[in-house]
Order: sequence, then C-alpha cells, then structure tokens
Amino acid sequence: MMVKKELTVDRLVLVLDLVGTFVFALSGAMAAVQRRLDLFGVLVLSFAAATFGGIARDLLIGAVPPAAISNWRYLAVSLVAGIITFYWHPAINRLMNPVLIFDAAGLGLFAVAGTHKALSYGLNPVMAALLGMLTGIGGGMARDVLLTEIPVVLRAELYAVAALAGAAVVVGGNMLGLSFTMASIVGAALCFWLRFMAIRHGWQLPIARGLKQPAEETKSPYESKDDSVNIP
Repeated sequence: MMVKKELTVDRLVLVLDLVGTFVFALSGAMAAVQRRLDLFGVLVLSFAAATFGGIARDLLIGAVPPAAISNWRYLAVSLVAGIITFYWHPAINRLMNPVLIFDAAGLGLFAVAGTHKALSYGLNPVMAALLGMLTGIGGGMARDVLLTEIPVVLRAELYAVAALAGAAVVVGGNMLGLSFTMASIVGAALCFWLRFMAIRHGWQLPIARGLKQPAEETKSPYESKDDSVNIP
C-alpha cells in the first residue's frame, strides 16, 4: 500500500514537472519570437526556460544526472512547445499577455514539484521551500539572461515571493500530514494568484527611493516593441 502511494505521488510530481516544463517552454519560446529569433533560437529559449530551474535543483540535491537531461520527455515537451509557438504564435498571442501568463503558471507548477522533490531527498522544510522557489524562478532567469534582460525576479512585481509562498504551502502540508495532491493544488494556485495579481495591480517589494528610473526600463521585459499585449 505504501509503495503504491509513493508511486502515485511520484507520478503526480512527474506530471506537474512536465506540465510546468510545457508552459515555461511556451514562455521562453514566446519571448524569443517577440525578439525575432530564428527557429533554433526559439528552441534554445524554450528548452532553457523550461529546464534550467530543475537542473539547478537536481544538481544541488545530488539527483544526478538531472531529470531534464536523463529523461527524454523534458526535451521532447520543450521542443514541441517551441515548435508550436514558432508556427502558431499569432494564436497564442491572442491570450492576455501570453508570456507572463504562461510564466505565472509554470512558476506555480515548478515551485510545488521542486519542493516535493527536495523533501523526498531528505532536506529540511526551509531548504526544501527555497529549492522549490529556485526551481520556479531558475528558468525565467535563464530566459532573461539569454535575452540580455535583467531577470524579472530581480526587478519586477512579486515573483520569487510568489514561488516561495507556493512552496511553503507544500512544506506546511507535508508537516501536517495532508494529501500531497491537495497541498500541490493549493500551493500552485496561491503562487499563480499572487503572480497574476502582482502583474495586474503592480504589487511589488519596496525599491530604493530617490533614483531616477531609466526610460528603457519602464517597459516590461517580455513585451514586444511592435505588438505588446497588456493585461487590463
């Protein structure tokens, strides 16, 4: 019975990881399309955005080789998302600010999946939550660096805090003996809600006062110069 439960949880973690991989890959690919990268560049961005956080997490907890490299599903999912975005980006672009929405969804999914994997490797709750946060923000940071942008986690609305909140729900649920499925749903939903509300209402952590903001930094790093889409 215990073995069956562990297999079910592991399967759920894999599903969360693959769904997160897909939506983060869409985020990276859409950002690449908006920057007019070619097909190879779009696929590179989709893979980097989808897997960098998980690779960093696995290396830190000693899960080597990282799942994103050893399991063909991660590469396949990220490449499929990149190809879909490259050829059908007008359809994806009809969604509300697609890069940020996909990014918020991937953030929540990766945060909860990363936290559970860290817990399964015996890390204490605090470090597991931090690694869950790293899993969530790593791909977005890699995407922004490759596009020569200051990572959004360092300069925009609530991002890492949203991932940490979702990870904390999973940790709390684990400590209280709650169902991993329920804790994952609540954690991912909380993370997504915080990130979405931060985008919509401009929620952010305090920044140093008295400095003049450069004009080029007032625009979202994910908006195309020609066809940006704004959340109402």
